[in-house]
Amino acid sequence: MQRYLLKRIFIGFLTMLVVITIVFFLTRVAGPADPTAILLPPDATPEDQERLRAKFGLDKPVMEQYFLYMKNALQGDFGESFRFGEPALELVLERLPATIQLAGLALFLGLSCGLFIGILSAVYRDTVLDRIGRVLALIGMAVPQFALALFLALIFGVMLEWLPISGRGGISHLILPVISMSMVGLAAYTRLSRSSMIEVLNSDYIIMARIKGVPYYRVVLVHALKNSCIPVITFIGMTFPALITGNVVIETIFSWPGVGNLVMTSIFARDYPVVQVIVLLLSFMVISINLLVDITYAYLDPRIRFE
Repeated sequence: MQRYLLKRIFIGFLTMLVVITIVFFLTRVAGPADPTAILLPPDATPEDQERLRAKFGLDKPVMEQYFLYMKNALQGDFGESFRFGEPALELVLERLPATIQLAGLALFLGLSCGLFIGILSAVYRDTVLDRIGRVLALIGMAVPQFALALFLALIFGVMLEWLPISGRGGISHLILPVISMSMVGLAAYTRLSRSSMIEVLNSDYIIMARIKGVPYYRVVLVHALKNSCIPVITFIGMTFPALITGNVVIETIFSWPGVGNLVMTSIFARDYPVVQVIVLLLSFMVISINLLVDITYAYLDPRIRFE
């Protein structure tokens, strides 16, 4: 088990290294825009531009910039934001709690509701409840996040004026973005938990438990639920990256002051240090979630511990 976890941690470290390397070079070669041209006023002279390039180290060769960046990053220095003039890491960490709040609530809502609806559909298979659950799952998979977010904002924010559609505040500010982000996960977890539960309920040990007279609710909640959750827990690691990328879109639509909104602003401003820190942190979050999923999977399925 320890060897398995160490191997996963090592692979995660290599993945982060590859990701940050790719992003570093892509931000410098993708497009002709120069960040100094965006930061300086229109009447700035070429000398002003060169001085600003020298200040940010952009006058050095790209490979030299890369090795200098990696050296400083190992010491905890990820550079200074071109646009805001603050350390890039501190700037991102200020926005991170808002993003974690949104993503965490969306994951919890999608997972809990998806499991409930999926298990209910499996237990009452081919009934009205099952049909309603399958229709909801189909709608959730078919409707894009941004379209659902715009629809909810138009209906409940603009027309009915029940909920705010921008900014971060109380619970009312969370309702629309969380629902918009959770629908895709809810649909996926509903379909997966339903099919998994149906398969488990047809297993020999479940049939034997029912023959012995074990109450049906106990068969479902004690014997079947744990085994049916294994594919769902594994699937979390696959859906979490989609949740993070969806966060960028939802935060932009609802003007949520999180990392997703910041990354869009930084990309358009060619703010290299901020973009690189955001990618590094999001990669760390995705890898950490996948590692936790692997640990949970090993706990639920003891056979993994002997690999």
